[in-house]
Amino acid sequence: MSGKKRNVGQAREYAILTAEISKAAFDMTPSQYKKFKGLKRENLRDHMDDLELIFSMLGEASTTEIAKNKDAQGFGENKQAAKEGGAVAGSARKDLEIKSGEKVTKPKNYLPKQKKELR
Repeated sequence: MSGKKRNVGQAREYAILTAEISKAAFDMTPSQYKKFKGLKRENLRDHMDDLELIFSMLGEASTTEIAKNKDAQGFGENKQAAKEGGAVAGSARKDLEIKSGEKVTKPKNYLPKQKKELR
């Protein structure tokens, strides 16, 4: 989602939009998701497995497509697009969970926790 074309620019606004996508896709904000995985400063995406990444990317791509096609302008319209885009991913995730019998979101981390180097 290009912020300049959509009149969204501040880092705080991007963080809110990202949180909206995540809430709709995973029923958790990124900070809640990090806590769920037991992460502190680590990058959440680095600790997602393939399905978690796919549904995250689906939410983002869906949001971009919705915002572009509706010519969303400003924070309010883009926030609505983020909710709708995240909901596309959330619906797909829930459908897979029902059909597979397993949750997509897992507390297990994809990457092993980094061991602190002794200096």
